[in-house]
Amino acid sequence: MVADLTFYTNPQSRGQIVRWMLEEVGAPYDTEYLGYGGTMKAEPYLSINPMGKVPAIRHSGKVVTEVAAICTYLADAFPEAGLAPPPADRADYYRFLFFAAGPLEQAFSLKAVDFTPPPERRAMFGHGCWEDAIGGIERMLGDREFITGRFSAADLYVSSQLGFMLMFGMLEPRPSFSAYVARCTDRDAYRRAKQLDEQAAEELKAQA
Repeated sequence: MVADLTFYTNPQSRGQIVRWMLEEVGAPYDTEYLGYGGTMKAEPYLSINPMGKVPAIRHSGKVVTEVAAICTYLADAFPEAGLAPPPADRADYYRFLFFAAGPLEQAFSLKAVDFTPPPERRAMFGHGCWEDAIGGIERMLGDREFITGRFSAADLYVSSQLGFMLMFGMLEPRPSFSAYVARCTDRDAYRRAKQLDEQAAEELKAQA
């Protein structure tokens, strides 16, 4: 039986974040793996995401791309998973999700290619500079256990971003970040997602 939910990904991509979200949701889903520079940049996938990038999902005939949007969508589509707070309590939830998708993602990407906006041009960039973005998320998190008081899709996304930066040595392991990431990833769904992606990466490597 074909699931009503299809996940398009590559196991060595930001699709790892969505995999974790799908495992938290617990709904059945099919997975389609795409290769960089190959099936990812050709039809039929370009009809799913014209950018030719992963991840993406198709749910009940509707396509969602962009990691933060997918996480937000899944939290709303499967409320029984408890991954979004009530609408009246979503100020911090949205604030952190979109800070991580905007300034933090921009800082991460520019750091990865060793680009630093010159001081006189920082106002042109949404994140200002690396120090502004990292200092900002550190102050925003403060001493919170979780962003909204309990684990949510916002924690999943923010901790994934910070976790990637820590893993690649782009971010010094400040105690507040390391403890937050460890707290968020100490979940069965995270461990299942990691195992699935590691297995898929090995299988795709063997097929190459």
